[in-house]
Amino acid sequence: MAKKAPAAKKKATTKEGPARKKTARKPPVKVAAAVSAADVAGAPPPAVAALADEVKADGGAVLAHYREPFGGHSVLLVALPIDKVEPTPYQRDVSAPHVKRLARSIEKVGRFLDPVIAVRHDGAYWVPNGGHRLAALREAGGTSITALLVPEREVAHKILALNTEKAHNLKEKALEVLRLERALAAAGDPRPEAAFDLELEEGALVTIGAAYERRPRLSGSSYNALLRRVDVLLDRPLAEALALREGWAARVLEADDRVGEIVERLKARGLRSPYLRPFVIARLNPLGKFAGADAPDTVDGALDALIARAGRFDPDKVREEDLQGAGGPPGGEGED
Repeated sequence: MAKKAPAAKKKATTKEGPARKKTARKPPVKVAAAVSAADVAGAPPPAVAALADEVKADGGAVLAHYREPFGGHSVLLVALPIDKVEPTPYQRDVSAPHVKRLARSIEKVGRFLDPVIAVRHDGAYWVPNGGHRLAALREAGGTSITALLVPEREVAHKILALNTEKAHNLKEKALEVLRLERALAAAGDPRPEAAFDLELEEGALVTIGAAYERRPRLSGSSYNALLRRVDVLLDRPLAEALALREGWAARVLEADDRVGEIVERLKARGLRSPYLRPFVIARLNPLGKFAGADAPDTVDGALDALIARAGRFDPDKVREEDLQGAGGPPGGEGED
């Protein structure tokens, strides 16, 4: 009797199509200089001892020195006069309601227990992580603040990686990385934009930030879905990269103007949906669901195609049932 041939393995599928293969797990991050609990304490090195003297001269107090346990870097636990502490100038604006809630919590508990992170800058102190806590303590009447003072000033540029107190929305994140890149360029940092992948995360964020700056109520997440497919950090000096991104931001706004005209025509036909603008952008997206085989692979190409598609779009062909399947963040009116 002949043996049956082994059955062919069926490919795993999902509603969207063939299931993605599981990617190999990334190896754990190698710790540069892991420090045991017994070795965290110790006398500060000369450069950090000099920083401690500067803190005292500034009217502050050094409470302790330790080596943080992951990389073995020196940190000073300090108390600083609150009028000498400010958020870094390029980070997001604080949320007034969040500040009020934190201030009330400090008053109710009767304690301020979470030190901010700080770096010394021109005789004062910048806080890259802790702006809301700083503002709340001020509102509650505090005159000093405890901080983890980091000797390396460049840590102030790691805002997005450090932030843990209030999640960024897209608008906040995009404006923050734009301000940071401008500050780095103004300081004359010679490294290319691509060297700042930790600080800036994605090129698309900087471009969207420049667009948000000109149009605060932009439907940014809809355009970000397009840009992040093609907009990467550039191997160009920061000033050159910023100039390019300002031009791309202008094209995003040009596209948004065309989208706005289409949305108004749809409204004039009586079509109503909180997702009307994202629906139109999704239909125009040359890299999205309705993309063709000749999808562009550059920022200029993607924006050119988006604007061209807007010029050919016929609002009269959109039906009420087309909008019923639309979803995503409400567009156009301060979505972020």
